[in-house]
Amino acid sequence: MAAATPAVAANPGPHIPGPGFAEGNPGAVLRAAFDALSAGRAPVLALVVDTEGSTYASTGALALFGDGPHVGWISGGCLEPEIERVALVAGDAGRIEWLEIDTTDDGALFSGSAVGCRGRQLLALLPLAALPQVADAIWAWLAGGQALKITLDRDGRIACRLDGRAWSWMLPVGEAPQSGARDWTLTLHRAPEALILGAGPETPTLIPMLRSLGWRVSVAERRARWRDAAGAESDLLDLPPDDAVAACPHADVALVMHHGFESDRDALAALAGSRIPFIGLLGPERRRDDLFKLLRRAERDALSTRLHAPVGIPHCGRGPEAIALSIATQLQQWRGAQAP
Repeated sequence: MAAATPAVAANPGPHIPGPGFAEGNPGAVLRAAFDALSAGRAPVLALVVDTEGSTYASTGALALFGDGPHVGWISGGCLEPEIERVALVAGDAGRIEWLEIDTTDDGALFSGSAVGCRGRQLLALLPLAALPQVADAIWAWLAGGQALKITLDRDGRIACRLDGRAWSWMLPVGEAPQSGARDWTLTLHRAPEALILGAGPETPTLIPMLRSLGWRVSVAERRARWRDAAGAESDLLDLPPDDAVAACPHADVALVMHHGFESDRDALAALAGSRIPFIGLLGPERRRDDLFKLLRRAERDALSTRLHAPVGIPHCGRGPEAIALSIATQLQQWRGAQAP
């Protein structure tokens, strides 16, 4: 399916800033961290604060180690045992540990344990249980809609800011790196949010795929037949399109997927007055054109620069699973283009 834009008058209208492109799926890492803290465990957050050259993960990547599950990746698996070892030290001592991984020399490249990268990573290992109220900062980010700014320095100062709220701590530190900056500021962008208007055969594949890529997903579906198809991995909304759009003020993407002509028309009419910057419509171009004939001129104009119809990238194959893959791929491409 190829994306196309209807030939109607352009009217960009208001829009909300894109969510940026976070490294991996930080939501899964922070959710696991929150759950571990709530259970009285002592998880350790590995945070990449600086990189140079070729590395598996970039600055801002997160992974969870220590007392609890291992969630997230800093490498393809080759560096994780050493990170785990240092994380356990950080958790037991209640202090920040620094881990500098340097594979830029030829010896590292040709050794029997070579990782195949020519780069350097600096990691901060943060014992979360030693940071009072850090669970509040994590939950505030998980609630959506805002970016989390994290600052830390070699002396053990850590601070978090989100939407006017602030948290700060001071911890002892292990051996600090010998070179580089003395402090770092990282921004964990808000998670991208997708509102799906109408469930169908594609949603059992599409929703888990988007969630695994770090998206927050809400599904507005009032038909009992399709509510179960949305699964347990999304926020189900038993609302008409107007109310569903209002209930998702931070949505970046809306997908119209009812497989029903009148329901899709109502959804497009509701989305015309929204600020959602990406609107995807399932189905062929002829169906899109027929739907547009039933919309008011002002609604067509408001949708014209935001509508991707048919939604998805071409040549992914036929069937619900292939369509879900094509849609998720297009959303990831769009998401990447919004990165600051």
